[in-house]
Amino acid sequence: MSSLTEKARVFRSLHVPGDPLLLPNAWDVASALLTEAAGAKAVATTSAGVAWSLGVPDGDNLGRDRAAEAVRRVTEVVGVPVTADIEGGFGATPDEVAVTITRILEAGAVGVNIEDGARSLADQAARLAAARQSADDFGVPLFINARIDTYLRGGDDLADTLRRASAFLEAGATGIFVPGVHDPGLAAQLVKEIDAPVNMLLGPGAPPVSAFAEAGVARISLGSSVASAAYAVAKAATEELLAGGTYTSIAAGLPYGELNNLLQKG
Repeated sequence: MSSLTEKARVFRSLHVPGDPLLLPNAWDVASALLTEAAGAKAVATTSAGVAWSLGVPDGDNLGRDRAAEAVRRVTEVVGVPVTADIEGGFGATPDEVAVTITRILEAGAVGVNIEDGARSLADQAARLAAARQSADDFGVPLFINARIDTYLRGGDDLADTLRRASAFLEAGATGIFVPGVHDPGLAAQLVKEIDAPVNMLLGPGAPPVSAFAEAGVARISLGSSVASAAYAVAKAATEELLAGGTYTSIAAGLPYGELNNLLQKG
C-alpha cells in the first residue's frame, strides 16, 4: 500500500502548470511498455483502445471486471504511475462507481478519468464524491481527473463548463479534463478560472504542446488516437497486400527483436 501511495503522490506532483505531463495513451501491455521505454513519466490507458482490443465498442461497454483486469496487466509490468480511463465509472449509481474505484486501486492504478457525458451536474458530482470516498477509504490519494464533455459534444458554453468544474472539484476531483478544446486562448481562460490542474486532449490539427504549456495547462493526453493510428496501419497493410501485393505500409514497423525483448523485460 505504501508503494501505491507513493506512486499516487508522485503522479500528482507531475501535474505542473506550464510544464505539462505528456501522456500518449496505451491500451495493452506492449503499448504501455513502449510508452515507458520512450521516457514517459506515467502511463495512461485509453478506454477506447482497451475496449477495441478486447472486441467491444467504446462507451461503457467493457465493464468493470475487464477494465480492471486490463489495468492490472499494465501496472504489473511498468514501474511508472498508471492512470486508468474508466469512462463513466462502470456503474449506474454512485455506489457502483465506488466499487469500480476500489477495483481499480486494487489493480494498481493511482489515477482515473471519469467522464460526465450527458449526466446532470448533480448526478456527476455525486458519482465523483463516491469515488473520492472510496479512494479515501482505501487509503490512497487517488488522482481523480473529472472529464467535462461540454466542448467534446460540440457546445461552447464556458460558463457551464466552469460551473461543472467548480462542483466537481468540491465533490472531490483532483483535476479537470476538458476534451474538445484546441484553442490555446480558451485553454488559458480555463486555467485561469479553474483552481486545479487542467488537462487537454490533443492530436493532429491542434497547435503544438508548447502553445498549451504557455497557457498553463498541466496535462496533455492523446486519448484513443494512438490506438486508432495503430489500427490504421493494420487496415492499410491489409488493403495494400490484397490490392497490390506490396508491403510498404509496414516498412516502419518496430524490429521483431526490439519488441520481443521489451516484453521479456516486462
